[in-house]
Amino acid sequence: MAIAQGHVGHASAPPATHVPAGLAGWLSTVDHKRIGIIYMLAAFVFFIIGGIEALLMRVQLGTPENTFLTPDFYNQLFTMHGTTMIFLAVMPMNVGLGNYIVPLMIGARDMAFPRLNAMSVWLFILGGLMLYFSFFAGGAPNMGWFAYAPLTQKPYSPTFGVDYWILGLLLTGVASIAGALNFIVTILNMRAPGLSLNRMPLFVWMQLVVAFILVFAFPALTVAQIELLFDRHFGTRFFVPSQGGDAVLWQHLFWFFGHPEVYILILPVMGIVSETLPTFSRKPIFGYAFVAFSGVAIGFLGFLVWAHHMFGVGLGPLANAFFAGASFLIAVPTGVKIFNWIATMYDGALTLTTSMLYSIGFIAMFIIGGLSGITLASPPVDLQQTDSYYVVAHLHYVLFGGSILGLFAGIFYWFPKVSGRMLDERLGKVQFWLMMISFNVTFFPMHIIGTDGMPRRIYTYESGMGWDLWNLVATVGSFLMAASVLLFLWNLMVSLRRGAPAGNDPWDAATLEWSVSSPPPVHNFDQIPVVQSRRPLWDHKYPEHAGDDHGAAAPDPLLAGFEQPAIHLPSPTYNPLILGVGLTTLFFGILYSSIPPLSISLAIAGLALVALAIVGWVRDSHKDSPYAAH
Repeated sequence: MAIAQGHVGHASAPPATHVPAGLAGWLSTVDHKRIGIIYMLAAFVFFIIGGIEALLMRVQLGTPENTFLTPDFYNQLFTMHGTTMIFLAVMPMNVGLGNYIVPLMIGARDMAFPRLNAMSVWLFILGGLMLYFSFFAGGAPNMGWFAYAPLTQKPYSPTFGVDYWILGLLLTGVASIAGALNFIVTILNMRAPGLSLNRMPLFVWMQLVVAFILVFAFPALTVAQIELLFDRHFGTRFFVPSQGGDAVLWQHLFWFFGHPEVYILILPVMGIVSETLPTFSRKPIFGYAFVAFSGVAIGFLGFLVWAHHMFGVGLGPLANAFFAGASFLIAVPTGVKIFNWIATMYDGALTLTTSMLYSIGFIAMFIIGGLSGITLASPPVDLQQTDSYYVVAHLHYVLFGGSILGLFAGIFYWFPKVSGRMLDERLGKVQFWLMMISFNVTFFPMHIIGTDGMPRRIYTYESGMGWDLWNLVATVGSFLMAASVLLFLWNLMVSLRRGAPAGNDPWDAATLEWSVSSPPPVHNFDQIPVVQSRRPLWDHKYPEHAGDDHGAAAPDPLLAGFEQPAIHLPSPTYNPLILGVGLTTLFFGILYSSIPPLSISLAIAGLALVALAIVGWVRDSHKDSPYAAH
């Protein structure tokens, strides 16, 4: 049997923990499931906002010589759309799913550091709100989401927009690094007995790889942003060529983060697809070890390809050859995953649920995005395409056709576990086909107009260039894509109120999260399961097929004597939220350093809140310690 119970050493009933009702309970929560829901809801709100920004830009570009938007406001929308979708929508949606699902998948009762987990989600939300406050404080950043120097220096960006971009993303960066460390410790130290790395669900594998990428990649962006802040406010000249600085240095620091960021966005989605395809193909994943270790290879190689974003800079033939070779090489582990997914579906008993359709759609669109990426990995080809709409098409096929479609696969797959109700499959399939068709109508023409020479990052263009029709088609497609998102929102709201009850295991799935109730109890598991294969729940339900995936072994006699730990749940606390508010207030003080009275007042208030939260945090930790005297 794949799931067994150890000896019960302590009381298995969860201790009574007072959870405030209503909004107070959500603001003070340290439960990984509630934190995951907060992440996902906030990320979806930012996704809607980023989508509205995209629609406004598409209206502007739908016809030539349009005056719907001013050039400056177009640049603000362009900057905020890219920043929002990458930092405030896709990344936190992945983190939210991971927060909710990973502890359940590995048989844990919570994340390793629940209060740090709560601090991360509040810093992400507060950082996003701080960034959007720039619209009301003189204008949003207008230099592009990549913030190339010297456009970010005061002579070219005199408003506070760039400063809001720097400090807002610094807050979300602290949240990301703290969250990554939390995932690493949780996955490495809190797996259920018998759940070795070789048996770990592939979604958990990908979350672990992404956590390591975050820890090594985000500091480069953080250093670059702090240097830029010093350039703007304290007279340094890191990125000022006229004073001995180097504008290309920004590109190196930014893209050393920026290309691993692509895998931060896509690897969790690859993990999602690696869970949904076996479930709806009624087969184990084909080549488990290859899928897992190709993810590790992608994480490693992702740090060797950043300068293929800089082929137009003039790094020289040797550097171009190295980064082109690394960019071609990273396609190999990606191809390994794609062939393994196809082999998993081959000769399987396929069930074309909405989640399965999104998973297959993800594979198809990601292949198109990958193929266009291979062309951009060639320096001579890239020199022709690098500042054209061809790159915009490639980016969106990877990040929308990849990440967003894959996330919808995960949402339809795990929504029953989170809510206890099923999403409407009929509406879901209509939404899938509408989104799939409109996505291609929107972005495929950009390959054509990019090859025809339409530059990216322009707010208008002359008539008669050969781009008019395709831009109009792309604009129509974007509004159809927005309609597909509205259809999903309708499905979500209706299903939450009167969707069909899901039960514990509506998909007849294989992993541990489906072994508990939907939604799960606050403590996740009454008893920590003992795992003896890669498919613990499947093998428990169908013992005649146990071990078919080669992840099983002879029962370990040591696991049979596993003593159940006591159920220990940390108390709700407002201190992570107070700490987040304090840091945000302190950052506002830094932002307005040119106004000393305001700056000093905000800095003092922020530091006071941070100190108050730290004292409360220490008190909470002592009070909730299982070793504290009572």
